[in-house]
Amino acid sequence: MIFTEVGSRAHPTVILLHGGGLSNWSWKGVAEALVERYHVVTPVIDGHGEDGRTEFHSIEDSADKLIRYIQCRLKGKVYAIGGLSIGAQIVCEVLSREPAITEYAIVESALVLPVKGVTVFTAPACGLCYGLIKRRWFSKMQAKTLCVPDEWFERYYRDSLRISKQSLINMIRSNGKYSLKQSVVDTAAKVLILVGEREAGVMRKSASLLHSTLSGSVLYVAPGLKHGELSLAYPQQYVGLLEGLFAGRN
Repeated sequence: MIFTEVGSRAHPTVILLHGGGLSNWSWKGVAEALVERYHVVTPVIDGHGEDGRTEFHSIEDSADKLIRYIQCRLKGKVYAIGGLSIGAQIVCEVLSREPAITEYAIVESALVLPVKGVTVFTAPACGLCYGLIKRRWFSKMQAKTLCVPDEWFERYYRDSLRISKQSLINMIRSNGKYSLKQSVVDTAAKVLILVGEREAGVMRKSASLLHSTLSGSVLYVAPGLKHGELSLAYPQQYVGLLEGLFAGRN
Protein backbone atom coordinates (compact mmCIF):
# COMPACT_ATOMS: atom_id res chain seq x y z
CA MET A 1 0.00 0.00 0.00
CA ILE A 2 1.42 3.35 -1.09
CA PHE A 3 0.52 6.47 0.88
CA THR A 4 0.45 9.85 -0.88
CA GLU A 5 0.22 12.95 1.34
CA VAL A 6 -0.70 16.53 0.43
CA GLY A 7 -1.16 19.54 2.68
CA SER A 8 0.44 20.46 5.97
CA ARG A 9 0.78 17.92 8.76
CA ALA A 10 -0.11 20.77 11.10
CA HIS A 11 -3.69 20.43 9.83
CA PRO A 12 -6.14 17.64 10.79
CA THR A 13 -5.51 14.46 8.80
CA VAL A 14 -8.15 13.07 6.45
CA ILE A 15 -7.50 9.66 4.83
CA LEU A 16 -9.44 8.71 1.67
CA LEU A 17 -9.47 5.15 0.30
CA HIS A 18 -10.43 4.57 -3.35
CA GLY A 19 -12.73 1.91 -4.74
CA GLY A 20 -11.84 -1.35 -6.46
CA GLY A 21 -10.39 -0.95 -9.96
CA LEU A 22 -9.61 2.72 -9.32
CA SER A 23 -6.63 4.42 -7.67
CA ASN A 24 -5.96 7.49 -5.55
CA TRP A 25 -6.39 9.78 -8.59
CA SER A 26 -10.13 9.24 -8.12
CA TRP A 27 -9.95 11.54 -5.06
CA LYS A 28 -8.36 14.43 -6.98
CA GLY A 29 -11.39 16.75 -6.87
CA VAL A 30 -12.08 16.05 -3.20
CA ALA A 31 -8.42 16.38 -2.18
CA GLU A 32 -8.05 19.69 -3.99
CA ALA A 33 -11.06 21.07 -2.13
CA LEU A 34 -9.68 19.94 1.24
CA VAL A 35 -5.94 20.55 0.97
CA GLU A 36 -5.90 24.15 2.23
CA ARG A 37 -7.45 23.13 5.56
CA TYR A 38 -6.53 19.47 5.95
CA HIS A 39 -3.58 17.11 5.66
CA VAL A 40 -4.96 14.70 3.04
CA VAL A 41 -3.68 11.14 2.63
CA THR A 42 -4.80 9.10 -0.38
CA PRO A 43 -3.46 5.53 -0.24
CA VAL A 44 -3.09 3.31 -3.28
CA ILE A 45 -4.54 -0.04 -2.23
CA ASP A 46 -2.45 -3.14 -3.04
CA GLY A 47 -3.00 -4.46 -6.56
CA HIS A 48 -4.08 -1.07 -7.93
CA GLY A 49 -2.44 1.70 -9.94
CA GLU A 50 1.15 2.41 -8.96
CA ASP A 51 1.01 -0.50 -6.52
CA GLY A 52 -0.23 -2.94 -9.14
CA ARG A 53 2.74 -5.26 -8.65
CA THR A 54 1.84 -5.83 -4.99
CA GLU A 55 -0.78 -8.55 -4.81
CA PHE A 56 -4.05 -7.64 -3.13
CA HIS A 57 -4.83 -10.26 -0.47
CA SER A 58 -7.91 -9.17 1.47
CA ILE A 59 -9.83 -6.33 3.06
CA GLU A 60 -8.50 -7.46 6.43
CA ASP A 61 -4.88 -7.36 5.23
CA SER A 62 -5.41 -3.86 3.81
CA ALA A 63 -6.91 -2.73 7.12
CA ASP A 64 -3.82 -4.06 8.93
CA LYS A 65 -1.56 -1.96 6.70
CA LEU A 66 -3.62 1.19 7.17
CA ILE A 67 -3.69 0.76 10.96
CA ARG A 68 0.10 0.28 11.05
CA TYR A 69 0.57 3.43 8.95
CA ILE A 70 -1.62 5.49 11.30
CA GLN A 71 0.13 4.09 14.36
CA CYS A 72 3.65 4.57 13.01
CA ARG A 73 3.31 7.80 11.00
CA LEU A 74 0.30 9.65 12.43
CA LYS A 75 0.59 9.09 16.20
CA GLY A 76 -2.18 6.51 16.27
CA LYS A 77 -5.18 8.70 15.50
CA VAL A 78 -6.53 10.82 12.64
CA TYR A 79 -9.35 13.30 12.18
CA ALA A 80 -11.28 11.37 9.52
CA ILE A 81 -11.13 8.23 7.39
CA GLY A 82 -13.31 7.89 4.30
CA GLY A 83 -13.65 5.20 1.69
CA LEU A 84 -15.57 4.18 -1.41
CA SER A 85 -16.75 0.62 -2.11
CA ILE A 86 -13.88 -1.74 -1.19
CA GLY A 87 -12.19 1.28 0.38
CA ALA A 88 -15.31 1.75 2.53
CA GLN A 89 -15.16 -1.91 3.55
CA ILE A 90 -11.58 -1.33 4.68
CA VAL A 91 -12.82 1.65 6.73
CA CYS A 92 -15.44 -0.59 8.40
CA GLU A 93 -12.77 -3.16 9.21
CA VAL A 94 -10.49 -0.51 10.71
CA LEU A 95 -13.34 0.82 12.87
CA SER A 96 -14.09 -2.70 14.11
CA ARG A 97 -10.49 -3.20 15.26
CA GLU A 98 -9.50 0.25 16.52
CA PRO A 99 -12.48 2.06 18.10
CA ALA A 100 -10.57 5.28 18.86
CA ILE A 101 -8.46 5.56 15.68
CA THR A 102 -10.50 8.40 14.12
CA GLU A 103 -12.95 11.09 15.14
CA TYR A 104 -15.02 10.78 11.97
CA ALA A 105 -15.62 8.13 9.31
CA ILE A 106 -17.28 8.36 5.90
CA VAL A 107 -18.51 5.08 4.45
CA GLU A 108 -19.68 5.33 0.82
CA SER A 109 -21.26 2.37 -0.97
CA ALA A 110 -19.96 -0.37 1.34
CA LEU A 111 -21.16 -3.94 0.81
CA VAL A 112 -21.45 -5.58 4.26
CA LEU A 113 -23.87 -8.39 3.37
CA PRO A 114 -22.05 -11.43 1.90
CA VAL A 115 -22.96 -12.48 -1.65
CA LYS A 116 -23.81 -16.16 -2.05
CA GLY A 117 -21.52 -18.19 -4.30
CA VAL A 118 -18.78 -15.59 -4.57
CA THR A 119 -16.07 -17.91 -3.18
CA VAL A 120 -16.93 -20.77 -5.54
CA PHE A 121 -17.51 -18.90 -8.79
CA THR A 122 -14.99 -16.03 -8.67
CA ALA A 123 -11.91 -17.87 -9.96
CA PRO A 124 -13.64 -19.51 -12.98
CA ALA A 125 -15.39 -16.24 -13.87
CA CYS A 126 -12.14 -14.26 -13.68
CA GLY A 127 -10.43 -16.89 -15.79
CA LEU A 128 -12.95 -16.25 -18.54
CA CYS A 129 -13.07 -12.45 -18.40
CA TYR A 130 -9.60 -11.37 -17.21
CA GLY A 131 -8.36 -10.89 -20.76
CA LEU A 132 -11.21 -8.49 -21.45
CA ILE A 133 -9.97 -5.90 -18.97
CA LYS A 134 -6.99 -5.38 -21.27
CA ARG A 135 -9.34 -4.41 -24.10
CA ARG A 136 -10.00 -0.69 -24.45
CA TRP A 137 -13.67 -1.10 -25.43
CA PHE A 138 -14.34 -3.28 -22.38
CA SER A 139 -12.58 -0.80 -20.09
CA LYS A 140 -14.80 1.97 -21.47
CA MET A 141 -17.86 -0.08 -20.53
CA GLN A 142 -16.46 -0.73 -17.06
CA ALA A 143 -15.54 2.92 -16.57
CA LYS A 144 -19.13 3.95 -17.29
CA THR A 145 -20.40 1.31 -14.85
CA LEU A 146 -18.05 2.69 -12.19
CA CYS A 147 -19.08 6.30 -12.97
CA VAL A 148 -15.51 7.26 -13.87
CA PRO A 149 -15.57 10.75 -15.46
CA ASP A 150 -14.50 10.81 -19.12
CA GLU A 151 -11.44 12.95 -18.40
CA TRP A 152 -10.08 10.20 -16.12
CA PHE A 153 -10.56 7.33 -18.54
CA GLU A 154 -6.93 7.16 -19.71
CA ARG A 155 -5.73 6.85 -16.12
CA TYR A 156 -8.38 4.24 -15.43
CA TYR A 157 -7.43 2.22 -18.52
CA ARG A 158 -3.70 2.43 -17.75
CA ASP A 159 -4.32 1.17 -14.22
CA SER A 160 -6.61 -1.62 -15.46
CA LEU A 161 -3.64 -3.01 -17.38
CA ARG A 162 -1.67 -3.24 -14.12
CA ILE A 163 -4.13 -5.41 -12.16
CA SER A 164 -2.94 -9.01 -11.93
CA LYS A 165 -5.35 -11.90 -12.33
CA GLN A 166 -4.77 -13.09 -8.76
CA SER A 167 -5.31 -9.61 -7.32
CA LEU A 168 -8.58 -9.36 -9.25
CA ILE A 169 -9.74 -12.74 -7.93
CA ASN A 170 -8.80 -11.81 -4.36
CA MET A 171 -10.53 -8.42 -4.62
CA ILE A 172 -13.80 -9.87 -5.90
CA ARG A 173 -13.77 -12.64 -3.30
CA SER A 174 -12.93 -10.34 -0.41
CA ASN A 175 -15.49 -7.77 -1.49
CA GLY A 176 -18.27 -10.30 -1.98
CA LYS A 177 -17.79 -12.27 1.24
CA TYR A 178 -17.15 -9.34 3.59
CA SER A 179 -19.49 -9.06 6.57
CA LEU A 180 -19.70 -6.41 9.25
CA LYS A 181 -17.86 -7.35 12.45
CA GLN A 182 -19.87 -7.09 15.66
CA SER A 183 -17.04 -5.14 17.31
CA VAL A 184 -17.73 -2.18 14.99
CA VAL A 185 -20.42 -1.09 17.49
CA ASP A 186 -17.62 -0.03 19.84
CA THR A 187 -16.28 2.67 17.54
CA ALA A 188 -16.13 6.16 19.01
CA ALA A 189 -16.23 7.73 15.54
CA LYS A 190 -19.10 9.79 14.25
CA VAL A 191 -20.01 7.94 11.04
CA LEU A 192 -21.59 9.26 7.84
CA ILE A 193 -23.01 6.51 5.61
CA LEU A 194 -23.52 7.33 1.92
CA VAL A 195 -25.34 5.30 -0.73
CA GLY A 196 -26.80 6.14 -4.12
CA GLU A 197 -30.55 5.95 -4.63
CA ARG A 198 -29.97 3.97 -7.86
CA GLU A 199 -27.56 1.43 -6.37
CA ALA A 200 -28.38 -2.28 -6.21
CA GLY A 201 -30.76 -3.36 -3.48
CA VAL A 202 -28.04 -5.18 -1.54
CA MET A 203 -26.05 -1.93 -1.33
CA ARG A 204 -29.01 0.00 0.06
CA LYS A 205 -29.66 -2.84 2.53
CA SER A 206 -25.99 -2.73 3.55
CA ALA A 207 -26.25 1.00 4.19
CA SER A 208 -29.36 0.48 6.31
CA LEU A 209 -27.62 -2.27 8.29
CA LEU A 210 -24.65 0.01 8.96
CA HIS A 211 -26.96 2.81 10.05
CA SER A 212 -28.94 0.60 12.44
CA THR A 213 -25.74 -0.95 13.85
CA LEU A 214 -23.76 2.25 14.43
CA SER A 215 -25.38 4.35 17.12
CA GLY A 216 -25.49 8.04 16.23
CA SER A 217 -24.55 7.46 12.59
CA VAL A 218 -26.03 9.53 9.78
CA LEU A 219 -27.40 7.94 6.59
CA TYR A 220 -27.59 9.98 3.38
CA VAL A 221 -29.19 8.49 0.27
CA ALA A 222 -27.95 10.46 -2.75
CA PRO A 223 -30.95 11.17 -5.01
CA GLY A 224 -30.70 9.66 -8.48
CA LEU A 225 -27.08 8.54 -8.10
CA LYS A 226 -25.43 5.17 -8.79
CA HIS A 227 -22.61 3.27 -7.08
CA GLY A 228 -19.73 5.60 -6.23
CA GLU A 229 -21.11 8.42 -8.31
CA LEU A 230 -21.27 10.93 -5.46
CA SER A 231 -17.55 11.24 -4.70
CA LEU A 232 -16.40 10.52 -8.26
CA ALA A 233 -18.68 12.83 -10.22
CA TYR A 234 -19.78 15.36 -7.59
CA PRO A 235 -16.72 16.05 -5.40
CA GLN A 236 -17.99 19.44 -4.21
CA GLN A 237 -21.22 17.88 -2.95
CA TYR A 238 -19.19 15.15 -1.25
CA VAL A 239 -16.99 17.75 0.43
CA GLY A 240 -20.09 19.64 1.56
CA LEU A 241 -21.37 16.48 3.26
CA LEU A 242 -17.98 15.98 4.95
CA GLU A 243 -17.93 19.53 6.23
CA GLY A 244 -21.48 19.11 7.50
CA LEU A 245 -20.37 16.00 9.38
CA PHE A 246 -17.37 17.79 10.89
CA ALA A 247 -19.52 20.77 11.90
CA GLY A 248 -22.28 18.58 13.36
CA ARG A 249 -24.85 19.76 10.82
CA ASN A 250 -25.75 16.32 9.44
